[in-house]
Amino acid sequence: MKRDITQRLKDEHQLILRMLALLEKNARLTEAGTFTDYQFYLDGVDFIRNYADRFHHAKEEDVLFEALVANGMPRANSPVAAMLMEHDLGRSYVKAMEEAAGKALKGETDQNDAIVANARGYLELLREHISKEDEILYPLAERVLPESVRDGIAEAYQRAEAAAQEGLEEHYRTVVEKYEKG
Repeated sequence: MKRDITQRLKDEHQLILRMLALLEKNARLTEAGTFTDYQFYLDGVDFIRNYADRFHHAKEEDVLFEALVANGMPRANSPVAAMLMEHDLGRSYVKAMEEAAGKALKGETDQNDAIVANARGYLELLREHISKEDEILYPLAERVLPESVRDGIAEAYQRAEAAAQEGLEEHYRTVVEKYEKG
């Protein structure tokens, strides 16, 4: 039986999806004019940048995607290229959401539309992105990557996790839980 190399990434997706649900709920409330806790959006940006991007996407981009390319998947015009493009698009939504939320915190009252549009753009992109990874790319990786590279992939994940700030995953789980409790 081949060693599983994608379950850890799928597990991380679950925490990301919980943050996306919070973004969706609060964007709807911001649009309605009943939610003005702009710090939530900045905390969301922090979660996205440090957990979703630096912690999770780094394992995908630097480990799994590179293993796929090294084992025959083209870098261009491929599922890897599409995923990388979506990661970059997500970063642009996050940057714009951060800028708008920062302005709103400083008292600029006309930022709600920008916050909502970028929060929704990001969450819709990432939900589809996660679905493509979980349902298409990860199963493909499980089929095509040989047993001979799987231990190296798992070790590279462990090195990436060890290089992360101690307690990072628990910190961001606590952030999500705090906002889920309202």
